[in-house]
Amino acid sequence: MPVNLSPPTPSDLHPVAGVRLGVAEAGIRKVERKDLTVILLEDGASVSGVFTRNRFCAAPVQVCREHFAAAAQIRALVINTGNANAGTGAEGLARARATCASLAKHLDVAPEQVLPFSTGVIMEPLPVERIEAGLPAALADLDVDHWGQAAQAIMTTDTIPKAASKVINLDGVPVTITGMSKGAGMIRPNMATMLGFLATDACIAPSLMKQLALDLAEGSFNRVTIDGDTSTNDSFVVIATNKAPHKPLASLNQGLGLVLKNAMMDVARQLAQAIVRDGEGATKFITVRVEDGRSSAECRQVAYAIAHSPLVKTAFYASDPNLGRILAAVGYAGIDDLDPSLIDLFLDDVHVAVNGGRNPTYREEDGQRVMKQNEITVRIRLGRGAATDTVWTCDFSHEYVTINADYRS
Repeated sequence: MPVNLSPPTPSDLHPVAGVRLGVAEAGIRKVERKDLTVILLEDGASVSGVFTRNRFCAAPVQVCREHFAAAAQIRALVINTGNANAGTGAEGLARARATCASLAKHLDVAPEQVLPFSTGVIMEPLPVERIEAGLPAALADLDVDHWGQAAQAIMTTDTIPKAASKVINLDGVPVTITGMSKGAGMIRPNMATMLGFLATDACIAPSLMKQLALDLAEGSFNRVTIDGDTSTNDSFVVIATNKAPHKPLASLNQGLGLVLKNAMMDVARQLAQAIVRDGEGATKFITVRVEDGRSSAECRQVAYAIAHSPLVKTAFYASDPNLGRILAAVGYAGIDDLDPSLIDLFLDDVHVAVNGGRNPTYREEDGQRVMKQNEITVRIRLGRGAATDTVWTCDFSHEYVTINADYRS
């Protein structure tokens, strides 16, 4: 069961002017399952994306990068689940391009104006003929209110759809931000087996979109980890349809632009944290916050050492306050000149370790009280500076092994 996460209420997902979504059953891997999604953008939208850093990236990731490099105005996105089209070589690239060409023909646009996305099983040929056959039904289903249906159609091992939305006021003009994501396993920083799509009707200069996507990813999806595996297919796309009746924003680092960016970050973090809350077999949502480092990168390095540790994650699952495992992870995080005598460790309000050793006032029953919660904050003070950073993760349970052992069955 997801950790304190409920399916989105469709009425709470506000439509974004200039965006329509449609879903269909294409039978890509399983019958009677919505597994094909088309997102259609009106003319004038600005689009940017961030993709996996896995060198063995999937064919759709390569094609997306090609299409962005061609500087074509993006008019549509096509997403399939059930098949990742990764590890498929030149044939996989040909099938990803054929998918774009087929949708482009329906829409009377160039293939370079279509972005493809795939998620699912790796090293199996993409059944492009099923996708092509399913496109008319997905296009017939297009509607501004279909964010909820689309969030469900892009799921793989997710147990519930993930979507979030909010409306803010920019100088008296209502601006909408709505997004969806998928992912439950093979999740770690530098993106993972996750797809994220975030749209707003705000007017943003196209020259700002690339940095906006990078900043949003860095503050949200690049701060989550489930199992430490970086996937082949992860993609995060940011869309601005430029339909809201306000002056175009020339900067996102001050004034109204910063208000918008902060609101978009809030939605992106909801989507990213939803992936962790629905992590494969997860029973606990864990925030790892590292303070007093020399840089945010250093803090993040320590946080990920803790969040990736199987020993730490299984201890959380067992509600076992074997907290020396956390200190051990801090020690092997790779900071060569770390002084252990300066380190403090907290579990929520419980001060576990002080100056590198057990706090004389710490009682194991207090640690176990916190460990039994389904939401826990681990806080580390490094005593090296003023920087801080945060990572979100989950525990490891027996169910994680079961899900991944049976994934292709």
